[in-house]
Amino acid sequence: MTASPRTSAQPTEDAAAFLRVREAMPALAACLSAEDLAAQSMPDCSPGKWHLAHTSWFFEAMILAREPGYLPVDPRFQALFNSYYEALGHRVDRPERGLMTRPSLDEVLAYRREIDRRMVAWLDDGPAGAFERYLFTLGLHHDQQHQELFLMDLLHLMSRSPLDPAAYTAEPRARPVEPSTGGWSRFGGGLVTVGHDVADFAFDNEGPAHRVWLEPYALADDLVTNGDWLGFIADGGYARAELWLADGWSAVKAEGWTAPLYWRDEGSDWTVMTLTGRQPVDRDAPVRHISFYEADAFARWAGNRLPTEAEWEHAVKCRSATPGNAFGEVWQWTSSAYAPYPGFRPTEGTASEYNGKFMANQMVLRGSSFATPVGHQRVSYRNFFYPHQRWAFMGLRLAGDAISAPVRASQEGETARFRRDLIAGLSRSPKTASPKWFYDAEGSRLFEEITRLPEYYPTRQEAALLRRVAPEWAVQFGAEAVLVEFGSGASEKTRIVLDAAPDLAAYVPIDISADALDAAARRIADAYPGLTVSPLVGDFLLLGALPAGIARGRHVGFFPGSTIGNLEPAEAVAFLKAARALLGDESLFILGVDLIKEPEVLIAAYDDSQGVTAAFNRNLLVRANRELGADFDTDAFTHRAVWNADQSRMEMHLEAKRALSVRIAGQAVVFHAGETIHTENSRKFSEDSIRSLAAAAGWRVAAFARSEAPSVALALLVA
Repeated sequence: MTASPRTSAQPTEDAAAFLRVREAMPALAACLSAEDLAAQSMPDCSPGKWHLAHTSWFFEAMILAREPGYLPVDPRFQALFNSYYEALGHRVDRPERGLMTRPSLDEVLAYRREIDRRMVAWLDDGPAGAFERYLFTLGLHHDQQHQELFLMDLLHLMSRSPLDPAAYTAEPRARPVEPSTGGWSRFGGGLVTVGHDVADFAFDNEGPAHRVWLEPYALADDLVTNGDWLGFIADGGYARAELWLADGWSAVKAEGWTAPLYWRDEGSDWTVMTLTGRQPVDRDAPVRHISFYEADAFARWAGNRLPTEAEWEHAVKCRSATPGNAFGEVWQWTSSAYAPYPGFRPTEGTASEYNGKFMANQMVLRGSSFATPVGHQRVSYRNFFYPHQRWAFMGLRLAGDAISAPVRASQEGETARFRRDLIAGLSRSPKTASPKWFYDAEGSRLFEEITRLPEYYPTRQEAALLRRVAPEWAVQFGAEAVLVEFGSGASEKTRIVLDAAPDLAAYVPIDISADALDAAARRIADAYPGLTVSPLVGDFLLLGALPAGIARGRHVGFFPGSTIGNLEPAEAVAFLKAARALLGDESLFILGVDLIKEPEVLIAAYDDSQGVTAAFNRNLLVRANRELGADFDTDAFTHRAVWNADQSRMEMHLEAKRALSVRIAGQAVVFHAGETIHTENSRKFSEDSIRSLAAAAGWRVAAFARSEAPSVALALLVA
């Protein structure tokens, strides 16, 4: 990067900043032995002793040696600790750095102290100009890069020992992992600016800022977890060539990959080598140590893709709080090849070799990891590795296309997602299955039957309440409004709203079940011939754009049936946030919720005397047998309905009556007698909890209406 004027700091401030950065790597090395710091575990790694020396050499070669008459601390070190700078002459090849038993560790640390002394004296004199100041800042960031490399290489070294040694008692990290929030965020795309465009420091490969056209896209709010990855493994992800790029599949076969680097199959569970020794795999933690090839294969298996680096940067700039763990956990693979930006110019002088000459055959990662030093992360930072490499702290975040026109999901794609979700859920302990897969045509028919049962009060109570409030609330819709129903499987209650708002211009139902949605949409279109009906097949937790060409009036979301109660609290907030972004400013949202009440009333509603709810629950297994080729014995599972007072929710389970083994897509799933599949939660609410939920998602409760007992409620939210 061509140097530009920088704001000068006082020399004492420069020296203090320099010493703070330089203290970090010796602190990481303090508890390690000389042997730990001398060994090299593979050609891509370097010994810890070399990192300690090289980062000192950098300040000497790039800054101190520019001074007239400068005498090096030890001329031999210029070749020993040069990394890849051809302009600076001969160097030791990278694979042979571990063969350098001399100088000793003590001599390297003495060299480091002497360079620190000389640099502080240089800083006390004050850098001569803007370019010298830029080189000084570059040296600080170079040191911080090697602090992370030090830990990467150390972990690989520890992993090669049969002792599974712990390098540290606690993982050296600046902050804890952020909890998952669930959901996706949608971005409209357009012409955006990417690259470093402010006055503070950046590496030369981060600029210049330039414009990039982005199509609408969606980005997962969370990183892919170890639990997600276990589902990929259980579904034969490492044995299915159709998921892999050609070079990736060659790597799988050549290297024998069956799991991320450092994982070990212990028979009953998996363990992973960490900086604190070998530990059980934490299913909730973001997955680490995967190659680009693995990340790409997982994304394809999940029915998604990797983001481009421009999408990643744009998303974080737009909504810095939304992508969880964007920084500080794992570097995230993108689908972008590492190449120069338009107008790229390398740094002047010897430092021109820092980045530019590596811009071929590598892939870009964005974000930062738990091992990235504080102050070293930037939204424009471009890390890069070869696609087969795995030893860095790398993971992934999924992306998808948010297409503006309605797109019908193919049956093949829906089946693949069903198989992925079911195998992932049954690989967990306790076993789970997502309730969104209840609603094939038979499941939707059974649910409609449930709504007419005497024990099941929510539907009739909500319908009666909706008839009372809809005429009043519809006045606020305005002309040419669009009703958007999320998770519409039957759309029967929709007629109440449509009758109350005859000026509605369009109706957009969204549902994951194409069969159920088609039937409901046809019924609405036949009954309201003047209404534009534009159904969308999809998961309402991954919201794309609304159909192009619909009316321009106010958008009104409709989410009846207390379906919000099926979501985990964080998922509910994420969904309502995404719905607000989809519907836009000034939008409205009608939310149906069930209220907390006597347990006996709730249990009867979810375990009716005629067994319809039990059939609805077991239909999930019937669907798996039909669509996935599973071999569930449906009679071997009993329906259970449980009130969980601590979580304020009803739970549905399928309990195995006996021990059995089930095969799904070639994978065996073992059930013990009494073990359950947790199929659904239905959270119950109070007015206060609804107001808190709405506020957390950026909505305001404009009205809250309660039915007669057994009580349900409707809330009118305003963006």
